[in-house]
Amino acid sequence: MGNAHTVAVRFSLFLVSLLLLFSPAITVCRAAEPIDVVVYADESYPPYSYAERGEAQGIYAEIFRKAFSQMHGYHVQIKSVPWKRGLKMLEEGDAFALFPPYFRPTERPYVKYSTPVLSESVAVFCSEAITARVERKRWPEDFYGLRIGMNAGFSLGEGKFPQAIKDGSIVLDQQAKGNRENLTKLMLQRIDCYVNDRYSILWEWRHMNSEGLNRDGVKIVEAGLVSAEQGYLGYTARDNGRFPYKEDFMLQLNQIIENMRRTGEMQRIADLTLQQ
Repeated sequence: MGNAHTVAVRFSLFLVSLLLLFSPAITVCRAAEPIDVVVYADESYPPYSYAERGEAQGIYAEIFRKAFSQMHGYHVQIKSVPWKRGLKMLEEGDAFALFPPYFRPTERPYVKYSTPVLSESVAVFCSEAITARVERKRWPEDFYGLRIGMNAGFSLGEGKFPQAIKDGSIVLDQQAKGNRENLTKLMLQRIDCYVNDRYSILWEWRHMNSEGLNRDGVKIVEAGLVSAEQGYLGYTARDNGRFPYKEDFMLQLNQIIENMRRTGEMQRIADLTLQQ
């Protein structure tokens, strides 16, 4: 009996030791579990950000996937969303982050911005008939009297263009949500010109022609450079503490983005994505 009792006591002590040994490890493992984060992406801004078969695609999506994979403590899922809805979600504090807004602190006070990610050129494209009639180089003065198409939710900030819209010098058509709809309007002469990112327009126009959608062989002309803009990851500034990890997330991501730019990795991703 004595031996059996001694064995039982020793076995109990062994179990207690195991629990003491592994309990801290279990606690640490649980504490180290990554935080699930959802980042939203514009679904209609190719080649930079668009949805294909329900998946976020494009230059920004590839850059951020690479960046997110290098972050510690976070598991990030990218979901595509209509641009105006994404902005509304940021404004109401329902979304953590959205890409790729331009820097509009006055117009969008509800957004906190990451470090700049990509530099984009905004250009105006017009039908060949419009550019043949009058030489148009100065933006927006040489485009007064025309109907200009822009994507819903797209903004050029402050300056002469918004003022021209207010005083009726330019008619703004901002009903279409993406490149294809606006380029179709341009083909059908429902708008005279279309303003958006240069590569985005050229990429979509190439696809539309390869798909045989330009049956009449309509030609569009790049009429001029409107501005150079930088795209960001925009965080909601109205979450009221709903995302307590925001500051750490922003700090980590900014450092990773800067490193990707410095090493040339960001440009390699952009070049490879544009070739697809």
